[in-house]
Amino acid sequence: MILQMVTPAASQFPAYPQPDPEVDSHYIKTYAPELISRFYFSQKYTAIVLEGKDDIPDLRYRPNTTINMGVGFTYRSLTLNLAYGFPFLNRDKGRGDTRYLDLQSHIYTRNWTMDFFGQLYKGYFLLPRGTALPDNDKYYVRPDIGVSLFGLAVYQLQNGRKFSYRAAMVQSEWQQKSAGTWLLGGEIYAGSFSADSNFVPGLLSMNYPQRDVRRVRFIEAGPGAGYAYTVVMARNWFITGSATLNLDVGLTREFRNGGTSDKFSVSPNFIYRGVAGYNSDRWVASLTMVGNRVTVRGASSNQRYLFNTGNYRVTLARRFLPGPRLKPKLKWLDPK
Repeated sequence: MILQMVTPAASQFPAYPQPDPEVDSHYIKTYAPELISRFYFSQKYTAIVLEGKDDIPDLRYRPNTTINMGVGFTYRSLTLNLAYGFPFLNRDKGRGDTRYLDLQSHIYTRNWTMDFFGQLYKGYFLLPRGTALPDNDKYYVRPDIGVSLFGLAVYQLQNGRKFSYRAAMVQSEWQQKSAGTWLLGGEIYAGSFSADSNFVPGLLSMNYPQRDVRRVRFIEAGPGAGYAYTVVMARNWFITGSATLNLDVGLTREFRNGGTSDKFSVSPNFIYRGVAGYNSDRWVASLTMVGNRVTVRGASSNQRYLFNTGNYRVTLARRFLPGPRLKPKLKWLDPK
C-alpha cells in the first residue's frame, strides 16, 4: 500500500538530494526528505560450532532457516521491513525443521552504529551431509537443540563526515568518493546452548572432550575497535567492508552429566559487514552480508563454542519524494 501511494506522486516531485551540514558534500549525498522503498530477499541464521581437538574436525550445527522475500521502506530515522519465507523458495532437503525468532537490528546514525541481537532457535542439523551417520546421503538432525543469544554492540565512527554506513546499508545516502573511518566501542552478550541429550553424537563421542555436555550458559563483555572503508568505482559502483575486533571477559558454565563446571576467560569476538552494489539518485541495488562471531570458552576443556550469526540480503531500492497525500502522514518523523 505504501508503494502504491508514493509512486504516483513521485513523478511530480523530483528527488533532489538535500545538503546536510553534518557531512562533507564532496563525499556524501543525503536524501533526508525522500522515502526509500525496497524489495529484497534475505536469509538469517545462528549457527553453532563445537571445536574439535588437534586434527579432529569441528562439529558444525546449522539451523534450517528460510529464504525470505520482503518489502520495506526508510524515511529519515525510521526503517520498516516485512518479509516471509514462501514455500516455493524453500524446498525440503532433509535438514529437519527449525523454529526461530531472529530480531537482529542494525542502527546507523551519522557517528554511531548499534547492533542488537535477540535470537531464539530450536532445531539444528550437522554439516556436512553424512556426519555422525552411517548413511552419507542424510543429515544428522537434532530437533532438541536450542539456542538463545542476546547482545548489544555500540561503535562510534571517527570520520562520519566523509564515510556513510547509511549509503550501503539502508540506501538513504550516496557515497560518491572513497572514504573510511576508525571504529571505537564495545559489546555485551549473554546466551545459552542446550539439548535434551549430549551435544556430541554417540558415534563421535570418543573424539570430543565435550562428549557429556548438554547445556552451556555464558555472559561476556568487552571493548573493541575496527575499521570501515568504501571503495567507489566510476561514481556509481561501490564496495563497502568493515570489521571490529573485541576482547571480551566472560563467564561460562557447562552442565555435564556429572555436574557443572565454571570458567572465567578472555575471548576474541568480531563483527563484520560487506556490501557491493550500485548507487544513484534514483536506484540502488546491493548484495549485503552482516555477521558476527561470539567465542565462548569451554569450562572443562580448551575447546571453544562458536556462535556464528549472519544475515544475507539482496536488495533493489528506489527513492521517492512523498506526495501531498503521504507527506502529512510522515510529518511526525520530520525534525522540529
